[in-house]
Amino acid sequence: MPIASGHTTFEVANGPITSAADTVLEAKGIQVFPDILVNAGGVTVSYFEWVQNRSGYYWSLEEVDQRLQDKITEETELIWAIAQELNCDLRTAAYVHALKRMGEAIEAKGTRDDYMK
Repeated sequence: MPIASGHTTFEVANGPITSAADTVLEAKGIQVFPDILVNAGGVTVSYFEWVQNRSGYYWSLEEVDQRLQDKITEETELIWAIAQELNCDLRTAAYVHALKRMGEAIEAKGTRDDYMK
C-alpha cells in the first residue's frame, strides 16, 4: 500500500489527535492512521481468544500472530481503498467502513420493529 507523501503518523491509545491537528497534518500532506485502526490489535486478539474458547480450538502464538497480521493488513487495505475512492482522510474512511459494517449487521439481523410484526 503506497503512501502518497513520505510522511505518516500513527495515532496511539489515549492520545488521539484533535480535529484542529488533523486539519494541520492533512494540509502538510501527513497521513494519519487513526487509533480505531492502529489500536485494534488487542480487541482482535481478544476476539480470537473468544473464538478459540467457544470452539475448543487452541492456536499457537505463531498462528495468532499470523491471523492478527492478516486481519489488520486486510482492514488497513480496505480503509486505504475507501480513502482513495472517496478522496478523504483515513479517519473518515475508517468511520465510513465501520458504519457500513454496522448497517450490514442491522440489515442482516433486522430491527426491533422487524421482530414486532
